[in-house]
Amino acid sequence: MKTIKVVAAIIQKDGKTFATQRGYGEFQGGWEFPGGKIEEGETPEQALVREIKEELDTEIEVGELLERVEYDYPSFHLSMDCFLCTIKSGELVLKEHEDAKWLEKEQLDSVEWLPADEGVVEKLKKKLLSPNYK
Repeated sequence: MKTIKVVAAIIQKDGKTFATQRGYGEFQGGWEFPGGKIEEGETPEQALVREIKEELDTEIEVGELLERVEYDYPSFHLSMDCFLCTIKSGELVLKEHEDAKWLEKEQLDSVEWLPADEGVVEKLKKKLLSPNYK
């Protein structure tokens, strides 16, 4: 089975998390954290900065790795590094996505997440509810 290595940005601002609705392909309409494929010679962090600039016209600061997801879709294996991120500059312009929402932690279950993102959402909720989380 083919493995696809991708990165995802869990962009946070003012206590909210940015979610995007896929606008194309096999999983069109599903909700995900924005990001994309790692190109040859890139670190995951470099790939994420490039992808968010391309997809959302925004410059981000990549923070800690929240989770590495290994997920088997029917036609490929997905390896996805999910990083907590903040906005450095830009307005999050949707260039490839159908829709986007800023979700409060209590609203994270209000969208239909893609299967690989569901576990990330659960881990994110635990982190956001932690008394030590800033």
